[in-house]
Amino acid sequence: MELWIPITIGAATAQTLRFMLQKRLKGMALSTAGATFARFIYSSPLVAVIAITYANISGQGMPYIPPAFWPYAIAGGTSQILATMCVVALFSHRNFAVGITFKKTEVLLSALFGFLILGDTFTTLTVLAMLIGLAGVLLLSDPPGGVGPWHQRIFNRATALGLGAGMLFGISGNGYRGASLSLADGDVFYRAIITLALVTAFQTLAMALWLAWRERGEIARVLASWRVAGLVGITSMIGSICWFTAFTLQNAAYVNAVGQIELLFSLMVGAFVFGEKVTVREWQGLGLLTVSIIMLVLLL
Repeated sequence: MELWIPITIGAATAQTLRFMLQKRLKGMALSTAGATFARFIYSSPLVAVIAITYANISGQGMPYIPPAFWPYAIAGGTSQILATMCVVALFSHRNFAVGITFKKTEVLLSALFGFLILGDTFTTLTVLAMLIGLAGVLLLSDPPGGVGPWHQRIFNRATALGLGAGMLFGISGNGYRGASLSLADGDVFYRAIITLALVTAFQTLAMALWLAWRERGEIARVLASWRVAGLVGITSMIGSICWFTAFTLQNAAYVNAVGQIELLFSLMVGAFVFGEKVTVREWQGLGLLTVSIIMLVLLL
């Protein structure tokens, strides 16, 4: 087995655990913003230590950060904060597996926006994959036991949060790529870990200022929940490093395809940790959306 495969599986595992812990935090009287802040406050120092250690051990030293770095980094960091908040908030409306699956629509939305806005041309198979994904989203959007007109069941708060998360995670990934590529010197991992360190530092500061202004006392509650919140930070750091490493070892399409195992992990967590049941319609939506995403990451 090639090294990038277990690293990708490790990234998906860490990411699933992080969202599981954030769902726990949301149930521990923390706000959506507080549960999101836990990811950054505890991972940022760890990432900084790794970045500084790697820079010194590899002999590459501290990097020159060009002005072009910051627009990409701020856009990527801000959209990731908002995307994570959407997922955490979604857990209050739908079960864990559905929430994670909605997050994965970032692949479908990126392809769809490219088609609608940029005029990208796709093969027949790519269009078929997008239509399959649309059917999956429609099935997932209709909540269990939903009543009333179909348009009110489909266009609801959970759907908006899920698709919003997918769109924002897509923007975040492009922002991080642009920030990393703006660094002229250093190997791939060096540029990736420096970018990650600077972005998480920005995210920590931005969220701390927001919470101090809008949600007084929430920072203290996050710090008081350090046993779970600290694990959120650790799993976040492990997941990010694994993703970056996998992308340096293999084509992003193959990494993303293997990374869809996160959907299986989310089903297991939902069933065994949270005791959630998936309806027949949700199973159908999960299956269609998974097929669509795997087709797209392999075709694009």
